[in-house]
Amino acid sequence: MTSPDTTGTGAGTGAAARSRRLAISAGGLAVLLGALDTYVVLGLLRQIVEDLQVPLNRIERVTPIVTGYLLGYVAAMPLLGQASDRFGRKALLQTCLTVFLAGSVLTAAAESVPLLVTGRVVLGIAGGALLPVTLALAADLWSQRRRAAVLGAVGGAQELGSVLGPVYGIALAGLAGWRAVFWVNVPLALLAMVVVHLSIQGGRPSQRQKADVVGASLLAVALGLLVVALYNPEPQEQVLPSWGPATLIAAAAAFVAFVGWEVTARTRLLDTANVQLRPFFAALGASLAAGAALMVTLVDVELFAQTLLGERDHGAVLLLLRFLIALPVGAVIGGLLANRMAERWVAAAGLLIAACGFLLMSHWPAEVLSTPHELGPLTLPRLDTDLILVGIGLGLVIAPLSAVVLRVVPAGQHGMASAAVVVARMTGMLVGISALSAWGLHRFHSLTADLQTPLPMLYPNDAAFDRAAAEYADRLQDAMLTQYTEIFAITAIVCLVGAGLALLTGPRRAR
Repeated sequence: MTSPDTTGTGAGTGAAARSRRLAISAGGLAVLLGALDTYVVLGLLRQIVEDLQVPLNRIERVTPIVTGYLLGYVAAMPLLGQASDRFGRKALLQTCLTVFLAGSVLTAAAESVPLLVTGRVVLGIAGGALLPVTLALAADLWSQRRRAAVLGAVGGAQELGSVLGPVYGIALAGLAGWRAVFWVNVPLALLAMVVVHLSIQGGRPSQRQKADVVGASLLAVALGLLVVALYNPEPQEQVLPSWGPATLIAAAAAFVAFVGWEVTARTRLLDTANVQLRPFFAALGASLAAGAALMVTLVDVELFAQTLLGERDHGAVLLLLRFLIALPVGAVIGGLLANRMAERWVAAAGLLIAACGFLLMSHWPAEVLSTPHELGPLTLPRLDTDLILVGIGLGLVIAPLSAVVLRVVPAGQHGMASAAVVVARMTGMLVGISALSAWGLHRFHSLTADLQTPLPMLYPNDAAFDRAAAEYADRLQDAMLTQYTEIFAITAIVCLVGAGLALLTGPRRAR
């Protein structure tokens, strides 16, 4: 890759240092754009449903608006990450920003759900390369010794999108409608393209890497089939859709074909000949666990606020802000700490902190807002404290896990390695929330299977009916509370497993 000197000596001062900072800032702006679009729709679904006249009893029709973006994001990332190793970081960033702009126009102008989903898939495909290519750019421009803090800053830009996305979407949609959220992407993408053009060196890498199109395509098909298998338009009837089992088998077959191809192919998606395999796969496993925990927090805490705390739309998002603000703070701290100590200790500590937070959340009462933590003379707000712990913990793991993967693979495969970290994380988000939500829904139905809806004509007077209705509402609330707290407890176990995997990434070693 033609880039400034990365030794961290002479290039670390003067014009070269300013050039590096401007280049990574351009990549960070692109990452922020992609991250905003990942989370922005969380607060827009109600407006979209009303505008596109989706019946309220068929709300499952709009869920692909969320999953479609994630599908494009995850499925395209392996190939695009490797393409940046072959064609250069600048070319890939500019291409993806162009596609991002086109997807924004298609989404903003959509007059039907299928067109809207198509636009979101296009946005996801473009967004899928922005983070790994920028992480690989950081690896190109900074030496291994100084890289972790920069990776933490890029991770902070990604997590800042998760903070701003829901709030930004609700605020802009309140002023100009949900379509304005995507129209605004057009000037922002153009600005990012100008900054990338001015700040990042052009040209292809001096040693061009061959692209494994077959391997990347097989992996994309496997991930895509997995997402489709877990999408259930009738979640109350069964855990998986009617096509779920067959599609899962097809996804497994595609993954087996991918492994078989990678074993025999000359050009591989990731050439493992010079890769330290144990730390590489351990870091991917820890990233998958962190992704599952992240998505559980984003979805289930918001549902907890809406169903048990009586919050709606902006109120639920404001409660979630405790977590969303702590996340990028943890990402920056993790980068700084990983510069001073072994990455495995920082990543493991982050996941252990997150596990403690989820364990505390698993004991939330329905009136959590008025039930503080009593720690001797200290009284801490319960929901705030627990969500901040989880946010800081999950933020801490971002930079050290990325640093581990970039450390144990050759420089020519940094783009693919960065993509692998994000793919693992996003796969954890998809599979984790789908599996835990399906289990939680099953638990809710099992806890309420013997409940009968009270009808006035079955009771001798209004007082008896009111008592029955109140008892019915209490049983439903207890079932919902049990569903959420058990999901949080399982997520704590997932974080503990992730912490164990993080410890397997090993100490720094010279290549």
